[in-house]
Amino acid sequence: MVSAAFADRLTKKLVLFDVDGTLTPARQALSPEMIAALDDLRKKAIVGFVGGSDLVKISEQLSVNGSNAVDDFDYAFAENGLTAYKLGKPLESQSFIKFLGEDRYKPLVNFILHYVADMDIPIKRGTFVEFRNGMVNVSPIGRNATIEERLAFQAYDQKHGLRGAFVKALQEKFPDYGLTYSIGGQISFDIFPNGWDKTYALRHVEDEEFDEIHFFGDKTYKGGNDYEIFSDPRTIGHSVTSPADTIRILAELFP
Repeated sequence: MVSAAFADRLTKKLVLFDVDGTLTPARQALSPEMIAALDDLRKKAIVGFVGGSDLVKISEQLSVNGSNAVDDFDYAFAENGLTAYKLGKPLESQSFIKFLGEDRYKPLVNFILHYVADMDIPIKRGTFVEFRNGMVNVSPIGRNATIEERLAFQAYDQKHGLRGAFVKALQEKFPDYGLTYSIGGQISFDIFPNGWDKTYALRHVEDEEFDEIHFFGDKTYKGGNDYEIFSDPRTIGHSVTSPADTIRILAELFP
């Protein structure tokens, strides 16, 4: 049953939102219309956001007019829930290094650096491994490459399959690490633990045993970063095209 923390709300429904393209235009702030819609919704349901960015970037968009996004939402999930808050209080956080451990992380990074050093590509720049809270980003050419150099590497990679071969080598070398390898963009690929997409946030709400968990997102197609949580059997997914579309659907679902 829903805990005493939500007893005064008389609801067992949770509504979660993606941020960019769903609550706000990309990297922009909440509109007055969306603030009003969320205020109204919070009288009828438990409300939270699930963003891929870190909390600082998300707060720039959702903390408006002196407010605090962590307080304005019942649940606040940054970095897909690796940083999490419930009713303004922090929940247990997680990180890539905490998950993997230093003893396993070091052989992984050593292998990556040796592999990059042995790669015969036209140019190399700098920052071949970028350590982030929830993942490691690997770039054979280096993230310091210029736009022109990125485009040249992308064309070279499409012809020679460098990143695909790199990922295959990592999968064969570390088959028991429980990691997902995601090739995206022009020059790099991401490494993160299996299941650390937006469905990670759902583990923070399991104890409440909500009757319904709704999720609103704009990148709900396969390959989009909302797809996994949108299609998860634990959620009722709603695909939107804009913040205005989100407001329209909310008015229909929660009149």
